[in-house]
Amino acid sequence: MLRRRRRRSPRRAKRWARHLVRISNSNTVARALEAVGRQNKRLEVIWRQIPIRGLPLVFDGFRICQITDVHHGPFVDLDYVGAVVDRANQLEPDISVLTGDYVSHNPVFIAPCIEALSRLNAPMGVYGVLGNHDHWEGAEIVHEEFERFGIVELTNTGVTLKRSKNHIYVAGVDDLWAGRPDLNAALAKRKQSPVTILLSHNPDFAERIPAEADVDLVLSGHTHGGQIQFARGRPAPYPSRFGRKYLSGLVHAPNTTVYVSRGIGVSAFPVRVFCPPELTVIELIAADES
Repeated sequence: MLRRRRRRSPRRAKRWARHLVRISNSNTVARALEAVGRQNKRLEVIWRQIPIRGLPLVFDGFRICQITDVHHGPFVDLDYVGAVVDRANQLEPDISVLTGDYVSHNPVFIAPCIEALSRLNAPMGVYGVLGNHDHWEGAEIVHEEFERFGIVELTNTGVTLKRSKNHIYVAGVDDLWAGRPDLNAALAKRKQSPVTILLSHNPDFAERIPAEADVDLVLSGHTHGGQIQFARGRPAPYPSRFGRKYLSGLVHAPNTTVYVSRGIGVSAFPVRVFCPPELTVIELIAADES
């Protein structure tokens, strides 16, 4: 005797359809998240030669590796930070500079991040300043971890770097938003140095630098290059009072030159779109004085 095939009810069919949609959507979401993660970590090494008037010839080709906006936290893991450090060391810089925003969301991320960054290897030192997120999560902890791991903090101070009988001056200021930047204090130790490099997390600070300060180059981050680029290169809103001027790359401020790095991490939105993370190498070139 043949058994009659049992017909599925419309309700049961709809339940199966919804279940399949959920499975499909979850796989799609997983794939999308995986793709986003790869995009967030697709590090681009940017090399920029910047002519500097008055640069002593012994500093011609002086190489600075800049790491900024790490934002170690829920969306930026420590393995990635370590990989960036390894890549930076391969570039053989003379100095490495850290221009702020090391963590996001919780101060527990500070010590592991600074420890990872302390593996930077540069013969003339590793120097850093604070960003707004560092103040928000725990500036005192950042100060302590810098000292513990041997990173020279340049918050409102500076150092003289010597080669042979020549020297340049590298200084830093506190964060413009959350700190108390003091350019006079940052330059107080400068003694007739022909060239001054200034670290400032927020590039907007460059608008406050007077001509008589004689700052040749400012290295900044903060804007993430917009982090999310929409159609026709339009970035998502980013924190600058001066519109797109300090979005990224080399910028001419009223009385100095600024390089704005896109940084290596993410914040606010855990994603980068058409705006890859950046590890920056600045090479100082003696400008033709003629």
